[in-house]
Amino acid sequence: VQLQASGGGLVQAGGSLRLSCAASGLPFSSYGMGWFRQAPGKERELVATISRSGGSTYSVDSVKGRFTVSRDNAKNTVYLQIDSLKPEDTAVYYCATSAYRNTYYSAVDYEYWGQGTLVTVSS
Repeated sequence: VQLQASGGGLVQAGGSLRLSCAASGLPFSSYGMGWFRQAPGKERELVATISRSGGSTYSVDSVKGRFTVSRDNAKNTVYLQIDSLKPEDTAVYYCATSAYRNTYYSAVDYEYWGQGTLVTVSS
């Protein structure tokens, strides 16, 4: 299983980014996916999850209304649209999936991780 995250960069507060995570080595449409982030000096935290079909999504309260998770199973890719960026959104963003194919809220429940993509938000 390989997950390749991309799309990060330096953006001003209030701006937007679209992160992508391309998956290979697995039947992508059979796996729920998660997005996490890790800010400097902090633990990795869940941002959002999406079910196998994309019909069910979850996002943490701190990003609701600003972050949107979606997927394109034909392209084996999951996306995270990030709008109204704030300096506190600065972090490395990771996509992940579990060998059990479900979505979970804790990082310890995910076995497969992308390499991360850095999002830096300037004030």
